[in-house]
Amino acid sequence: MFVPSLLMQRDTRIQLIAVFTLVTCLLGSIGLATTLTGLQGREKLAATDQAEMGQSKEVSIGIAMGAFRGIFVNFLWIRANAMKEAGKYFDAIELSRAITRLQPRFPRVWVFHAWNLSYNISVMTQTAEERWGWINAGIRLLRDQGIPANPNDMLLHKELGWIFLHKIGGYSDDANAYYKRRLASEWTILLGPPPMRTRADRDRDHRIGVMSQWLQDLADAPDSLEALYAANPAAKALAERIQALGYKLDFDLLGRYETHRAGNRSNFREEYLAALRQRRTSENELTPMERFIALVDDPTLESAWQPLLLTLRRSILTNEYKMDIYRMIRFTQKFGPIDWRHHAAHGLYWSAKGVEDGLSRLTHDNRRDFDTLNTDRITVQSVQDLFRTGELYFDFFSFMMGRYAAFIGVPDAHFVRTYGEIIEGGEVRARSWADQLDNRGFTPLSGGYENFLRDAICFFYRRADYREANYWYDKLRNFGGLNLNNPFRREEMSAPLDEFVRRELNDRATSPNVAQSQVNGALIAAYTSGLLSGDQELFQSNFEYAKQAHLYFMQEQRKSVVASRTYVRMDQLEPDFRVQAGMVLVDILRTMDLDDAERIYDRAPPDLKRFAFDELRATYQEDVDRRAGRGGRTFAQIFPEPEGMRTFRESMRRYLDARNAGGMDVELR
Repeated sequence: MFVPSLLMQRDTRIQLIAVFTLVTCLLGSIGLATTLTGLQGREKLAATDQAEMGQSKEVSIGIAMGAFRGIFVNFLWIRANAMKEAGKYFDAIELSRAITRLQPRFPRVWVFHAWNLSYNISVMTQTAEERWGWINAGIRLLRDQGIPANPNDMLLHKELGWIFLHKIGGYSDDANAYYKRRLASEWTILLGPPPMRTRADRDRDHRIGVMSQWLQDLADAPDSLEALYAANPAAKALAERIQALGYKLDFDLLGRYETHRAGNRSNFREEYLAALRQRRTSENELTPMERFIALVDDPTLESAWQPLLLTLRRSILTNEYKMDIYRMIRFTQKFGPIDWRHHAAHGLYWSAKGVEDGLSRLTHDNRRDFDTLNTDRITVQSVQDLFRTGELYFDFFSFMMGRYAAFIGVPDAHFVRTYGEIIEGGEVRARSWADQLDNRGFTPLSGGYENFLRDAICFFYRRADYREANYWYDKLRNFGGLNLNNPFRREEMSAPLDEFVRRELNDRATSPNVAQSQVNGALIAAYTSGLLSGDQELFQSNFEYAKQAHLYFMQEQRKSVVASRTYVRMDQLEPDFRVQAGMVLVDILRTMDLDDAERIYDRAPPDLKRFAFDELRATYQEDVDRRAGRGGRTFAQIFPEPEGMRTFRESMRRYLDARNAGGMDVELR
């Protein structure tokens, strides 16, 4: 009896311990499950735990493996990398999709595969068009899938902004000049050409208002075609006529519309129309595109076209590009008059959005775990790029016709103040553990701001805007956040303004950013401070400086590349200085009222007048001649055609043909 009693006592203890352990584990699991459920809700996390129709076998197998999914995903990673190394790019991207499908809430999975597409695979291809396709695949992976699955993750937003800022906007890729034109054409189609600058837009607040209202018109449009049709039967009737031609209401339709509208102003318009006529099956039967053009040019349909276009643009922007029109308006009002054709506009949008959306997850304890520092830096660098090249001149029609397209980015001085507001406002610095002024002798934000101000001072000085140059020179010397790592700074900044600028330019003459700002700044000064004021000596001195700076940069930096015969890696300036000077003149004249434009035109040398004439005629003739009927002067009286235009047009055509064929050292004869 004694032994069984002892056994019963031991069994009872074991049972009690097991029950206690079970209850403890149950209570712990309840608490842990509650915590994980709360975390899942806050962070918007969810697992992929069910198969779907049409998905790949890798995804189905991974889901079926349950807890062993991680091992299977590791195998897929190894296989995808092997396929990439073997040149099986399309197979690799399919495996990448499977991996992201199995690990949708792991941001670094998306980042790795987007980087692989945009950087690694893209440079293994041979043409600019192929590279652009892979870069866009990386952008779409993050924008269309990764960010919607992880809407408040900063890392994904930062990486998307970096692709726009570095891969498209930088100079390291051979085909970067093509990427910039391709992005500009895409957004010209999507939003339409931005409002042309006028004299009033020299005021920063006025230009911000113009650009904000341009976007507000889009925001005010119905958010779907169904809502538009209910409110506007004429738009519905127009849409039905378009669809009867075999065209869908999509991005391609916007491309046809904008190409035709741009063609109406182009010197190649007749060639464009002749090419359309050649596609006819019979002499009298119009092609669908010709019938579409008739709809575009019909003045009685104007009231139906604009609502339809606005609604279509808004729908594509929201549903395909995953961008919020109201946020775009707010960023325009906050940062400045953003031109959305520019790469830095998108670097700024996605990085600033990432910080805004990600701050909801930020606490005092996890601050270092979140990439606010580097995401904010993308925003700051984007503003810097918008200053350097944010005012664009882009020949959209030539690009759409497959010809060489001029693309010039002129510094936009409106963003100098923006950069200062970001740094001195303290919002970005407060988020950055690396940029506190109380315990560090060097901070990255202060270093970047100092370099930015140096560039801005040189630009304003070369533009002959000495008042602004002195203002920002004083701002630089008195900035309380300057780093303490340069013992020669006090001596350097005690120099007079002209000596300070000369030192800066001697040190950085081959930098693409400096070269662009100096050449374009000197040309702007030649036209505005020289020709407009009647000072021919000032015009000649600035014009000659721009010419020499252009020559030095071309000799030192312009090299041919593998990916594109047409666009050169450092092709940030036209190789022929006269073309560069003529295009900047056109851009300046568009910002003038007619009286000032006439003064500059009258005082310009004949060869520069020839560059400006056709552009001025396309921009102003119709409006000026209409007003002339009420007693004013005609366009021909205000802007008489310079001699030799026929020869000039033929010469310009040969120049563009040579550029289109990949000519490196072409000149305008």
